[in-house]
Amino acid sequence: MQFGYIPAAVALAAALAAAPTFAQEVYVLDARHTVSTFEVTHMGFSQQRGSFPLNSGKVTLDRAAKKGTIDVSIAATSLAISPALLNLVKSEEFLNVEKFPTMTYKSADIVFDGENPIGANGDFTMLGVTKPVALKFTTFKCGPNPFNKRPMCGGEATTMFKRTDFGMKAALGAASDEVKITIAFEGAKE
Repeated sequence: MQFGYIPAAVALAAALAAAPTFAQEVYVLDARHTVSTFEVTHMGFSQQRGSFPLNSGKVTLDRAAKKGTIDVSIAATSLAISPALLNLVKSEEFLNVEKFPTMTYKSADIVFDGENPIGANGDFTMLGVTKPVALKFTTFKCGPNPFNKRPMCGGEATTMFKRTDFGMKAALGAASDEVKITIAFEGAKE
């Protein structure tokens, strides 16, 4: 009787060995080296910029399968901008940080060119409204950290959207409807 189990065990081991392996890598964003910035045009004269220095999240990559995910939270409460505009932009008219302290970007559709991610299609949530937003990676690089030798990835992603799509209608004409977001990021492999 015992001999009958040996071929079954060998068959199971062979099946497991032949099963595809997933080379999914998880990178945790480094809060010290990840910052989101935004820019809008002021009355058509100048680009006004601000930043959100508190960001957190993870990026997963499976280069062989050309798949990945992004899950990023941006602390709207961390807004850094001209002191004369800080309270206004944090107010109910714009970011309403008291009611909506975070913005998020989530994607399960990273776009690859060969082994390199070049963009992502996902959902951006701001002011309680979620809309599809595509990111474009202007740079994306992975390799060992030169100091601690841990694997890491970093780069920069950009997107543009209309703030009115998220219900932000204050000061149209003074501040452009179009907003450009840039996320400079670094993440260490988990």
